[in-house]
Amino acid sequence: MSRLTSIFAQTTFHKGITFPSLLFILFVTFVSSFFPDATASVLGHVQDWIFINLNWVYVWSVTLFVFFLLALVFSKYGSVTLGNENEVPEYSFLSWISMLFAAGMGIGLMYFSVSEPLSHFSDVTFAEYSEIQRAKDAQLYTFFHWGIHAWAIYGVVGLSLAYFTYRYKLPLSLRSCFYPILKNRINGMAGNAIDTFALCSTFFGITTTLGFGVVQLNAGLVELGIVPGKSFTYQVPIVLIIMAISILSATSGVNKGVKFLSQLNILSAVLLMLFVLIFGPTVFLLGTLSEGIGDYLNQFLSLTFNTHAYEPSVQPWYFRWTILYWAWWISWSPYVGLFIAQISKGRTVREFIIAVLLIPTAFNFLWMTVFGNSATWLDRNVAGGALTALVTRTDELLFRFLDYFPASSITSSLAIFIIFIFFVTSADSGIFVMNSISTANAERSPKWQLVAWGGLLALVALVLLNAGGLQSLQTMTLITALPFAVIMLLFCYSLIQGLLVDDYYYSKSFSPSTRNWSGELWKDRLQRILSFKNQAYVETFIEQVVKPALHELASEFNRKGIRATVHPQENPVGIALTIKHESIEDFTYGVRSQLKTISASLVQEKNIPGVRGTQSYIPETFFGDNRPGYTIEYFNEKEIIADALKQYERFLELSSEVKNEIFTDTTLRRKEE
Repeated sequence: MSRLTSIFAQTTFHKGITFPSLLFILFVTFVSSFFPDATASVLGHVQDWIFINLNWVYVWSVTLFVFFLLALVFSKYGSVTLGNENEVPEYSFLSWISMLFAAGMGIGLMYFSVSEPLSHFSDVTFAEYSEIQRAKDAQLYTFFHWGIHAWAIYGVVGLSLAYFTYRYKLPLSLRSCFYPILKNRINGMAGNAIDTFALCSTFFGITTTLGFGVVQLNAGLVELGIVPGKSFTYQVPIVLIIMAISILSATSGVNKGVKFLSQLNILSAVLLMLFVLIFGPTVFLLGTLSEGIGDYLNQFLSLTFNTHAYEPSVQPWYFRWTILYWAWWISWSPYVGLFIAQISKGRTVREFIIAVLLIPTAFNFLWMTVFGNSATWLDRNVAGGALTALVTRTDELLFRFLDYFPASSITSSLAIFIIFIFFVTSADSGIFVMNSISTANAERSPKWQLVAWGGLLALVALVLLNAGGLQSLQTMTLITALPFAVIMLLFCYSLIQGLLVDDYYYSKSFSPSTRNWSGELWKDRLQRILSFKNQAYVETFIEQVVKPALHELASEFNRKGIRATVHPQENPVGIALTIKHESIEDFTYGVRSQLKTISASLVQEKNIPGVRGTQSYIPETFFGDNRPGYTIEYFNEKEIIADALKQYERFLELSSEVKNEIFTDTTLRRKEE
């Protein structure tokens, strides 16, 4: 007993995240298990109301995610590295792509590759269209649901996490994405609430996928004659085997288990796809792939913004497919985004976005064309509608489809293997991510915690499978996608703020007041750098250093026949030298006391003396043309005179150029006045 107590005492769980999450998970599981029908009914009505009345929130959110990422690709921020400037990616490009792809959509491709195109093809909503048009639209809508928009959702979360984690050195946690908004408050209750939401969303997403996927695996085993029927009795060992391997893979680490299984599964999936391509209607499939991509690109904007508001008869289908897909991808984005961020250190922003948006999308298009268009072609030319008659039995449809190809038992076995490994890779990466969230990204966690998350996943999935509560859990997960869509929009805002600061920080040059420094007065310079500058200090500097310098310069201007005056300024306190003109703008060089806010982290730093509060003052220049000024806090009198002359020389140079008359010539403006 003492040994067991010692094991559990050595935990890295964050109490403010783990305990609320477990309570909510167990509560939802209890309600969904003991009151499945009532829960499904209530949640179903809530989901329908959201989809009907707030579908535009999903549409605009996903649209903004797409264009936001595309804008970053073509901006100067695309070259920013997700890590230190010279960071090298941890994984090879192939390993990276394999892992993010397997975690993101691998299971869904096996489950929907045949059923979704056939569902669109046979849907009564489009019954008035010709057979050929329905087949084309089936491919188009499938491309739309599995293309750039879906991966943009994952990309926003993954990029935000990777950026703030590897660039700002914050924990790999959703709370870190709010740092520009909440600052250090991300370490408090607000941060705990965000991570709790992410943990529950990840857990429910994996649980429902595990539950529904087990049903498909069960159907495949029945097809091969390995098990006699589809029932809970046969689903229990499937769940236990999947989770046992997933736990083993997760405890071996991302570098070993997840990486190996992801690469193995991608190779197996490509092998199955090539088999269907070769033994199916090859020429037809390659032709429809070309047409499908062209159709998708041609209608990209129309698909993106269309809510079918003028087509009420189409909207039920739209809610049932497009809006549900957007909600589903959003609900999965905390899990997939965290995992993608985990493996993306060292990539640039541009490389990350292009790879995440285009490479999986291209593979999805090829996959859906090979399987989906083969299915519609077979249904039209060979099966005589037998496949579309099975669209409601999604778990069986893939295996019934493979029956039309040679060696169907072998291909079905390969399909079962691929589905199985996809489930394992999703579960093991999910276990890894959930442990990361629940520990606030602790560096080293005991392996029993990974085992505990895997065991809880298996237990909840089995309980809900037995009680029929999986549908309720899925519906609730889709409902939570609405508030998380808003959270993701805030991620975009935070990412913009972070990139702006990033660019300012790395592009900021030395202060103008330090450009001409020599080592002659270095001790005096150091003393002034370390001194605290309050308002009285700056006003004294203006009175004793700046004022005599400007008066001396004005006297020389007047001696040369140029009328120059020096005059004080109030609110804020300052002084300026002005040379008035009749046909061009006046020249002004001034210095004023300017308030400056100091970072709280600098104030708290004990190894930097002289900082006494979050506010300081600097002597800042200002000019007649309202250009931004700069501090001259380290200048002496001669340096101030030299700086003013430098600005006067610039003023004369600009005024002498004809192309600048629109700025410098005041004659026309004075006539109008």
